Amino acid sequence: MLSDAKLGAIKSLTPTLSRDELLWASGYFAGLAQGIAGGQETTVAAQAAVKKISLVYGTETGNAKKLATQLAGIAKKKGITVKLTGLDQYRFTDLPKEEYFFVVISTQGEGEPPLLAKKFYDHIHENQLNLGKLKFGVLALGDSSYPEFCKTGEDVDARLEALGAHRVLPLKKCDVEYEEDALHWLDNVAAALQSTTTAPAAAPAATPKSVGKKYYMGKVITNINLNDRGSNKQTFHIEITTDEPIDYLPGDALGIVPSNKQSMINKIIGITGIDPEKEIQTEKVTAPVRDLLSQHLNICYLLKSTVKKFAELTNQQIPDTRMSLYDLLRIYPVKDAAQFEEVIKILTAQSPRLYSISSAPNAHGENEIHITVSKNQFTVEDEERYGVCSEFLSDLDEGHEIEFYIQKAKHFKLPEETSDIIMIGPGTGVAPFRSFLAERDATGASGRNWLFFGEQHFVTDFLYQTEIQNYLETGVLNNLDLAFSRDTDQKIYVQHRVKEKGTELLEWLNNGAHLYICGAKDPMCKDVEDTFVALLQEKGKSAEEARNYLAQLEEEGRYSKDVY
Repeated sequence: MLSDAKLGAIKSLTPTLSRDELLWASGYFAGLAQGIAGGQETTVAAQAAVKKISLVYGTETGNAKKLATQLAGIAKKKGITVKLTGLDQYRFTDLPKEEYFFVVISTQGEGEPPLLAKKFYDHIHENQLNLGKLKFGVLALGDSSYPEFCKTGEDVDARLEALGAHRVLPLKKCDVEYEEDALHWLDNVAAALQSTTTAPAAAPAATPKSVGKKYYMGKVITNINLNDRGSNKQTFHIEITTDEPIDYLPGDALGIVPSNKQSMINKIIGITGIDPEKEIQTEKVTAPVRDLLSQHLNICYLLKSTVKKFAELTNQQIPDTRMSLYDLLRIYPVKDAAQFEEVIKILTAQSPRLYSISSAPNAHGENEIHITVSKNQFTVEDEERYGVCSEFLSDLDEGHEIEFYIQKAKHFKLPEETSDIIMIGPGTGVAPFRSFLAERDATGASGRNWLFFGEQHFVTDFLYQTEIQNYLETGVLNNLDLAFSRDTDQKIYVQHRVKEKGTELLEWLNNGAHLYICGAKDPMCKDVEDTFVALLQEKGKSAEEARNYLAQLEEEGRYSKDVY
């Protein structure tokens, strides 16, 4: 069929191809063959056009939805008919009828599904479905810095197979920088649709790892409490300098892995009797016990899955709960130091914490960066305790060296300089907006700026008061609305100020303004969104139309949230 030269060319190429690339090539040649047989030129996309797929997404922050929407648009250009659906809207009765079913889903918390995808997740895990006709693939989004990386995607992939579905391409796990991997996955989907085989996919071929995070070594030059005497809160403004330029923009976040308190580590060593200098090999690092407990492992708020493993390892009955390692050891002691060595090996890595950057490169210099940190305080059994990272950062002295990285914002960023912006950020939610205002001031941006800020008391809790008032006086800040909830008999929050200024706010949005919300997801962000829905309903829209209005703003990139 082929000349020796052509056959030799193919044989020389194929050993260099991965399974996915071989699959793509087979579809490519099949598409060309069909075009030749029909007496006309035919693209691979035309071959794929005979296939219809369902592309569903499960999202918490909106990344999976945005990505799935982008992939659907690209797939349609490839000639693939796509039915795009959020898993919160998906009809479960359709699942056994599906032929090609592809899932884009993120992972939250302790490896949990996004809230909007939980019903689907529970449905496939709690019911014995017959999915023998279904052919599927899963794209999982996650952050490899966290212990349960892409676990929801892994669970969905495994469960669909267990229910009889055929995997047409391997599970793809994407880290924080997911765009390139996601596009490659879509190419493989297209190749799989062009292939005539529907057999279960082989193990995934090794793919080059993406370039890791760049870490900076910095030095703390300022660490001050922004709250005045008498406040119920402690909010720290921390400035860090480096010897090299920091690659960041307003809207980005600073990531840091905190160290655990030595006093707590000493208690753990004392109660277990372990040699603090003994080296132990864990999944990610080998180091002396003291270093592992100090710098590498989570010991302050164990995952439920870790507590369960501890119970199995020590053969003890322990409720399904979360607690610190010290409390766990105090209530459910280990037999001896040797058993605690095994406990150390089941502990998860210390997760990084992200803080919105409150400085701007054009205003504060490229070798300096600022964050705004609220010291998280809570009580356990009448004992006052603090959040691991917020306590670590708030206790840093000037001159202390600290390692950090930059988490790039994909959607929470400044628009063009002529656009108006509306910023709603109570408490430490003001941090990125300090960055926005400083950048717009430094660059002379002509767009108008409107800030809503709230806290408990005007006198003690008005964060960055002098700077904000100066921006108002100089015209950088065009509108400022404040809500101090404890200064009046009736608690006033930012959503109340939004309601008061509703007509003007909607005018700004209708004229192209960008809306930003930063701070607590629940209840603040939800309450603000509900207020906008109510304002739109007052203007004659139905509740559904009002929600769609906000969704449309988000799709256009004019509504961004940085909530936690």
